[in-house]
Amino acid sequence: MRYPLSENFLRYFDVEFAASEAELAEVYGIRYRVYCEEFGYEPVDAFPDRMEKDDFDEASLHALIVHKSSGLGAGCVRLVSPTGKNGEHALPFEKNCADSLDTTLIESLELDRNYMCEISRLAVDGAFRRRSGEEVTRYGVIEGLDCSQQERRTFSMIAVTCFLAATALTSISGRTKVFAMMEPFLPRLLQRSGIAFRRVGEDIDYHGLRAPYFITTESAIDNMRPDLKELYNEVYLRIESGYRE
Repeated sequence: MRYPLSENFLRYFDVEFAASEAELAEVYGIRYRVYCEEFGYEPVDAFPDRMEKDDFDEASLHALIVHKSSGLGAGCVRLVSPTGKNGEHALPFEKNCADSLDTTLIESLELDRNYMCEISRLAVDGAFRRRSGEEVTRYGVIEGLDCSQQERRTFSMIAVTCFLAATALTSISGRTKVFAMMEPFLPRLLQRSGIAFRRVGEDIDYHGLRAPYFITTESAIDNMRPDLKELYNEVYLRIESGYRE
């Protein structure tokens, strides 16, 4: 039996606003396994508690995707807002990737920093990615979890659903001018879903090859494929419920 995209994905995964100590520990644990152990973006000995965190996390909203049958954290993402009295403190991409930015283009957008944010630290746990060719795509299915082929097919949606959760956070928080440093594969994946980011700079080697992109929340939602928008609406309700609590 075939199910709509939203129903199919949410049969196997929960999407949560992560705020409790246990939820945030799961988020940081996924990041440690992906960023430190698997890809070596950060040194493992910098995080003896096996939780990858940085100075931006306190100014962030976090979302977590949990595999229902195993209870494993499958993916996570955060939304970082500028800090300071007038939001003058740099976002991660401004601090760490300044040399890659097209500052003339970004200044031409005339953005109010009170509405700016950055989608950051999107990670999919290795248990939910295929081994063959993962250095290229890093999003897919692998053997090892005890689940059906129909369930495995939903694994490739984890990264996109992380982005949908982050989009829900931009809408809920009113931070609708959105930046992200993304690997080449993710903008192409989102483009196929109708979500078109605008590139605002050059490639840079930062946690792998990445480039800066910009989108507005309105554009992302308005241009989603109809089946993806159904999933987004369900994700939004779950994220908003957790946020309001």
